[in-house]
Amino acid sequence: MDQNLAYLHEVLSNYTEDNEAAQDIDRKISNLNFSSEEEFVKELNQEQIQLLSQILSKEMHHANESGDHERGFQLNEVNELLF
Repeated sequence: MDQNLAYLHEVLSNYTEDNEAAQDIDRKISNLNFSSEEEFVKELNQEQIQLLSQILSKEMHHANESGDHERGFQLNEVNELLF
């Protein structure tokens, strides 16, 4: 699995319990063998893109606030591809 997608998979685990759309996104990451985050983003619908954008915004902020700049960078790599 692509490193950026591995970070994303880890982040989504915080949202999948109560959010079916987050579960769907996480299933795509887990069940489909994407070679890159570009490939993954192409498979998302508009609703999934919007949700993922919101989640990534929160998680990048949290990563940077806690000093985990590598995680923030990796998540930003995916976020930039959403639009």
